[in-house]
Amino acid sequence: MTNTYVYLLRPVTRGILDHMNPEQEAIMDQHFTRLQQALSDGRLLLAGPCEDEAFGLVVFRAQSMDDAQRFMNDDPAVRSGLMTAELHPFRVSLLDVSAWNVEGTNQ
Repeated sequence: MTNTYVYLLRPVTRGILDHMNPEQEAIMDQHFTRLQQALSDGRLLLAGPCEDEAFGLVVFRAQSMDDAQRFMNDDPAVRSGLMTAELHPFRVSLLDVSAWNVEGTNQ
């Protein structure tokens, strides 16, 4: 049985996403590519940043809290120290599926 989890991502430095060096840009590219793969694999449910860059969130499926912890810790943005992460078990209680287009982005 899989469970749902969410991790909150916070940049270690406010505004860093607007002023990344090439190494940090590469890390964020790896982060995004990994989440795209998790989406393709059916593991990722939702991911994205707040527009004010206060935090991002990743909602995903995992077999256990340990599995969820590994998934979060393996995120390149977390592993590199570019972002901190905080993991929580999560339950979707309400969802308006009509608010999302086919690609999964809000219009």
